[in-house]
Amino acid sequence: MEYVIVGNGIAGTCAAEAIREVDPEGSIRMVGDENTLPYSRPMISMVLAGSVPPEKLSIRSENFYDHLQIDPVLGSRISTIDVDNRRVLMENSSQFFSFDKLLIATGADAKPVDADGRDLGNIFYMRTKGHVLQMLDVLPQTRNPLVLGGGLVGFKAAYGLLKRGLKPTMLITSGYPLSMQLDETAGLMVLDELLEHGLNVRVGISVKSFEGNGTVKKVLLSDGTALVCDLVIAGKGVSPALSFLPENVPVNAGIMVNQHMETGAAGIFAAGDVAESVDIVRKIPWINAIWPEAAEQGRIAGMNMAGLPVAYRGTLSRNVMRIFGLDLMTLGVVNPEASSGHEIFTKNDHRRKTYRKLVFREEVLVGAILINQMEQGGLFLSLIRNEIPITIPRENLLDPGFNFRQLMRE
Repeated sequence: MEYVIVGNGIAGTCAAEAIREVDPEGSIRMVGDENTLPYSRPMISMVLAGSVPPEKLSIRSENFYDHLQIDPVLGSRISTIDVDNRRVLMENSSQFFSFDKLLIATGADAKPVDADGRDLGNIFYMRTKGHVLQMLDVLPQTRNPLVLGGGLVGFKAAYGLLKRGLKPTMLITSGYPLSMQLDETAGLMVLDELLEHGLNVRVGISVKSFEGNGTVKKVLLSDGTALVCDLVIAGKGVSPALSFLPENVPVNAGIMVNQHMETGAAGIFAAGDVAESVDIVRKIPWINAIWPEAAEQGRIAGMNMAGLPVAYRGTLSRNVMRIFGLDLMTLGVVNPEASSGHEIFTKNDHRRKTYRKLVFREEVLVGAILINQMEQGGLFLSLIRNEIPITIPRENLLDPGFNFRQLMRE
């Protein structure tokens, strides 16, 4: 059996390990556009902050490829997939690799900033270790850094710059930070925390254009004002890396897969940020581009590729983060549409900087926001994932001292 894995991130890595557990004899070829061992993408901001050296990012040992008898083809990209002839064609060469089973685990690309001048130097996207190393080269000359976007990448970038002794300005298009993960109440709590710690944050504003001679020197903003800047880190979201896909691999927002992580093209699988699978809460195909889902999807895909049928339960959005003095956890759907019939319970103590929001669909918990009261976070995750009906008064779960054994007795 010939296996080809395109992508050596966490999804591809877990898939290779799962394949080798089931099939110790088949050949595995892993194609990756970065010439590196598998490493922790979530930790690259810690390299920017100076708290972790680049060489400590690796999540597998130096003998990873040899130990699993993987043929690594690194620093290379594929140009397309020849589905009918079962082979992947390599970019910038006539080389191709045949496969019996193929995994697409190419992840996601950063969305480019929609503004004139975006190709000027010193405008960066923080997706890879290489991107961060490029930033480190120019940090000694940086005086006026700018961070675009109020999502997770933007926060990590701003924090890293602060740890380096710089004072970045953060521009957020929406009315509050983390608008994709939080509701307005929680988002404004985060905004207050950022301002309290000296971060310059401007909301409801976007970049119209960048100006400079070779490298960026200034940005013109949507309100007609301008900012001096000599480094920009853009975190405006990501999109699945799909540009090489032929038409006979079905795609929606991402590559559509079934519960075995197999695409509509037989023998071709997808996992990670590039794959679209059914969301446990939303009950529709969805992409939750988070590390634990990519790892699990890769593992499930690998086992099925090697002939061991295993079903994926579905994806579930969740994030845990610390923003200065705030510990946050978000689970599932936290901003349902008003007409959707969801029931919402909240508890807010602004003085103590605590907030809880629970979202129910009938008797089932489908979403939660926890700020500085995260003790039962794992239990809430279990309730959501297992769709356990809550038959006691649901507002009782807002109390951090609630005895969850009551649920076990129901």
